Amino acid sequence: MVSIDRSDDGRHGVWDDVQAIVMGTFFAAVGIEFFRDAHLGTGGTAGAAFLIHYVTQFGIGPVIFLLNLPFYAFGWVTLGKEFTLKTFAAVALLAAESYFMHDAFAIGYSAPWFSAITGGALTGVGMLMLFRHKSSLGGIGILAAFVQEKLGWRAGKFQLTTDLLILATSFLVLDWKNVALSVLGAVVLNLVLAVNHKPGRYNGY
Repeated sequence: MVSIDRSDDGRHGVWDDVQAIVMGTFFAAVGIEFFRDAHLGTGGTAGAAFLIHYVTQFGIGPVIFLLNLPFYAFGWVTLGKEFTLKTFAAVALLAAESYFMHDAFAIGYSAPWFSAITGGALTGVGMLMLFRHKSSLGGIGILAAFVQEKLGWRAGKFQLTTDLLILATSFLVLDWKNVALSVLGAVVLNLVLAVNHKPGRYNGY
């Protein structure tokens, strides 16, 4: 059993935050590549970016970055400068990693159901790391962090609800099997958050 020194104030240092943002976005970028390789969607602004990518063939990374721009003003006002700047850095890094991921990493073969589960789990773990260092992947993640911190709602449940609404629009682009697998991936992602990121359980900043 790991002992916890409760005399420490629990705040992360700068290098703790740096490694969390780098590793968290890396896990998320790999998860997104599993989704993209299986032609699946997901929730949040990333889900919207997938739909735009499938229709226009624009790179997922740059689209994610652009879609998040309107959320930074909200984050700055409601969650503060530190959270917003860390989120901006995380989204910019995720966009760069996603842009180069396809050239650096070839999946080869992955059953669609496995891609849905793996993509959801990896992206969820990445988001969890970011949440625990007062950051997010922007967009709905900013809103999820806000409702958990300010209203006490679980971030995972809030994000799952909004993700399912966004996934419903995937029927315009994907067939029903891919939409069903996309929902599976979103459920796995949000289970990671709902189980591991509860109000008051972990205050890492």
